[in-house]
Amino acid sequence: MWLRPEEVLLKNALKLWVPQKSSGYFVLQRRRGHGDGGGRFTGRLVGALDAVLDSNARVAPFRILLQVPGSPVYSAIACGELLNGSEVYWAIAAGATLEEINQHWEWLEQNLLHTLSVFDNKEDIVSFVKGKVKALIAEETRSKVAEQEEDPEKFREALVKFEARFNFPEAEKLITYYSCCCWKGKVPRQGWLYLSINHLCFYSFFLGKELKLLVPWVDVQKLERTSNVFMTDIIRITTSSKERDFSMFLNIDEAFRIMEQLADVTLRRLLDNEIFELDPGLQDPTQITKRDLEARAQSEFFRAFFRLPGKEKLHEVADCSLWTPFSRCHTAGRMYTSDSYICFASKESGCCNVLIPLRE
Repeated sequence: MWLRPEEVLLKNALKLWVPQKSSGYFVLQRRRGHGDGGGRFTGRLVGALDAVLDSNARVAPFRILLQVPGSPVYSAIACGELLNGSEVYWAIAAGATLEEINQHWEWLEQNLLHTLSVFDNKEDIVSFVKGKVKALIAEETRSKVAEQEEDPEKFREALVKFEARFNFPEAEKLITYYSCCCWKGKVPRQGWLYLSINHLCFYSFFLGKELKLLVPWVDVQKLERTSNVFMTDIIRITTSSKERDFSMFLNIDEAFRIMEQLADVTLRRLLDNEIFELDPGLQDPTQITKRDLEARAQSEFFRAFFRLPGKEKLHEVADCSLWTPFSRCHTAGRMYTSDSYICFASKESGCCNVLIPLRE
């Protein structure tokens, strides 16, 4: 899978990774403990830690890094040396299998390598690659949503387990579910996170011990993305009595967005006044679906991004390109249509945004 590019400090990180191949701008690495026979203590230790975690939550065994040639950190990565400095690199892809990561590597070689050579400075290279990867992530996300809706069999199996484990009334509708870890102090408990209309639920059965957590959305006082000593990105749920930390390797953005929507819908239903009026499609809780929540989140993003009135409803979103005279090229982005506006936002953040009132 493609990863949203972020600067990461390269301080002692190479102890856990082995270089497999490199090109002028990219490095493919394998995590120790995967495919090396466990000949060294570090490899055995890393492999054991990864084996404890579920395959959807653990660190992917393969990854691709972006590093501009010419800097000392690039040479050290390519040679597999260990650095003690605080240089940075960009992780742009990860894979559970060698076949998956090689597909990403081949795409980079075929679509980016010949283009990057025309840039004169490192900042332009990094900006260009980050923009391409973010566009790929957007396409990948839309494909995953479509696949999930077209194949309901896995959801049906999860629903049966959810009903058996928590014994809710039939009116308690399951919206979606994720594989994740719930942290108890310094110890992660691998299990399943279930998001329903009225509750956040977690179930784990590990080493003979069963753990069930039920958090009503009405009790949630704070919902945030944060970090702890072991994980750089976790979801923290705060109630009047406890804090719960959840971490996952995949789908953390989607999970957090759905949590926000469910908590917000619950709050609006409780207040039930003109200011916090529910959307018509969310009036009946038993009819709410994951698609409804995603559409609602997209509309809220659209209104906030273009600073439009709260009653402005988003109708369609389409990928397109806009001729931008200042750069003398077509800029890739998305067109949004609503009741009163046509809007455009470039895929590269901050490059070009356009808002056209239909009355004009």
